[in-house]
Amino acid sequence: LAVLFAIACIGGSFGGGNMVQINQATKQLIEVTGGEASFLFGQSWIFGVVMAMLVGLIIIGGIKSIAKVTDKVVPFMVGIYVLGAMVVLVGNVAEIPSAFALIISSAFSPEAAYGGLIGVLIVGFQRAAFSNEAGIGSASIAHSAAKTNEPVSEGVVALLEPFIDTVVICTMTALVIVISGYGEMGQDVALGLAQAKDLQAIELTSSAFAQTMSWFPVVLSVAVILFALSTMISWSYYGLKSWTFLFGESRASDLTYKAIFCLFVILGSAISAQSVFDFGDAMIFAMCFPNVLGLYFLMREVKEDVADYFRRIKSGEIKRYE
Repeated sequence: LAVLFAIACIGGSFGGGNMVQINQATKQLIEVTGGEASFLFGQSWIFGVVMAMLVGLIIIGGIKSIAKVTDKVVPFMVGIYVLGAMVVLVGNVAEIPSAFALIISSAFSPEAAYGGLIGVLIVGFQRAAFSNEAGIGSASIAHSAAKTNEPVSEGVVALLEPFIDTVVICTMTALVIVISGYGEMGQDVALGLAQAKDLQAIELTSSAFAQTMSWFPVVLSVAVILFALSTMISWSYYGLKSWTFLFGESRASDLTYKAIFCLFVILGSAISAQSVFDFGDAMIFAMCFPNVLGLYFLMREVKEDVADYFRRIKSGEIKRYE
C-alpha cells in the first residue's frame, strides 16, 4: 500500500498540486491583462517559467523555507478572498436565503435526478477532493513534520482545515456565484449573462465577483497566484517525501524530483485546463484507494489512541488550556 500511495502521491504532486494550480492562475492573469489581447495569450509558458523559477528557489530551501512562505502567504490570501466575498454577500444580504433555497432545491429536484445526478455527484466529489484533500492522505505528510508529542492533538488541529476551506470559503464562493446570477447556468438570467455556460473554474468565480465589484478580478488574480504558489510548494514537499521513500534520500534524488516538479509548472501553464484537470483528478483518485484501505486497517489503533488521549486530558495527565 505504501508503494502504491507513494507513486500516486508523486503523480498528484505533479497534477492536482502543480499543473492545475498554475493553469488556473495563468488563465486568470491572462483574463485581467486583456484576454486575447494580453501579452501572455498564446505564450502563457512565459508566466510558467517565472513561476517555476520562484517555486524552485523556495523548495530548494526545504520544509523550513516552505513553512516560512506559506505562513505569510496563506493568511493574506485567505483574507483578501474572504473580505471580497463578504462585501458581495453583505451588499446582497437579502438574497442569501433565496440563494440557499436555490442550491438546495436544485440539488434535490426531479430535474437534477433526470439530468444526470450521478455525474454531478462525481464532479462534486472531484472538486471537493481538490478543495480540502480530505481522505487522500496528503495532510498526514504535512502534519508529520510538526514537532509534537501528541499525534492525536495534531489530528484535531488538522480537522480545522477542511472546515475552513470547504464549509466557510467554498460556501461563500457558491453564494456569490448564485447571487450574481451565474447559478442558473445556461439560462437567460436577469443579468443577461448569455455566455455563462461557457465559463469554468476560476473564470466563473472571477466573473461572478465582477458583477458586484468590477475591479475585483484584479485582486482575485493576486489571491489566485498566491494560492497557486502556496499549494505548489506544499505539494512539492508531499511529492518529495514519496519520491525519497521510493528512491532513497540523497542530494541527487532530491534535486531530480525538484527539477521535474518545476518542469511540470511550465507544462501546466501551457496546456488546456481540461487536460490538467483530467490528469489531476486521476492522480488524486489513485491516492484515495491505498489511503482509505490504510485507514481501515488502522481504524482500531486510531480509536484506541484517541480514547487514551481524551482520557489523559480528563485525568489531568495532559494540561488543559482554557
